[in-house]
Amino acid sequence: MTPFEGRELTCVRGERRVFAGLSFALPPGGALILTGPNGSGKSSLLRLMAGLLRPAAGQLVWDGQDIRADREAHRARLHYVGHLDAIKPVLSAAENLAYWADQSDAPAAAVAEALDRLDLAWLGDVAGRLLSAGQRRRLALARLLVRKAELWLLDEPTVGLDDDSLARFHDVLAGHRASGGRAVVATHTPIDLAGAEPLALETFAGSALSELAPW
Repeated sequence: MTPFEGRELTCVRGERRVFAGLSFALPPGGALILTGPNGSGKSSLLRLMAGLLRPAAGQLVWDGQDIRADREAHRARLHYVGHLDAIKPVLSAAENLAYWADQSDAPAAAVAEALDRLDLAWLGDVAGRLLSAGQRRRLALARLLVRKAELWLLDEPTVGLDDDSLARFHDVLAGHRASGGRAVVATHTPIDLAGAEPLALETFAGSALSELAPW
């Protein structure tokens, strides 16, 4: 199977080229670690990969086909977990995850399994508004387990996680990659993923459009 590729990508937000000339290749089982200071484009690149933004230039290709050729197929093959947890405060942890499972047509047993994998089963009846920041983050990550998707796009997934939760996350991610899944992780903090390729966004930094030649 051929890689998920970015080819000479340019991202423009407002009056600034966030990055330009960025390329990558992500094979089955592979992982990319996106690093860089605030504003370097880590979240923007994840949104491009998810098909939520269009590149100003360049192309995103899955197995040789531009992802825009079949947007529904691309959405179906990915999970995107942003830096906001998107937990409904009045629903319990289990109800939050069950809602996501219903939207994904996942089997009911997947909810209990996901809660257990991320040590949330004992919090299943607790309302989302009463969960700690780390517990909310684990609940957001539990969504990855209720429906299989080949590509995981994760924005600061380890924020708020303690050592035990971090180990559980690494185990979940390793299992995903061992089965041929791919992952892209944007992070400010060091993260140890065996065989992952680093991608430093500041290397592709852009400038104000007025400072650059027309594109």
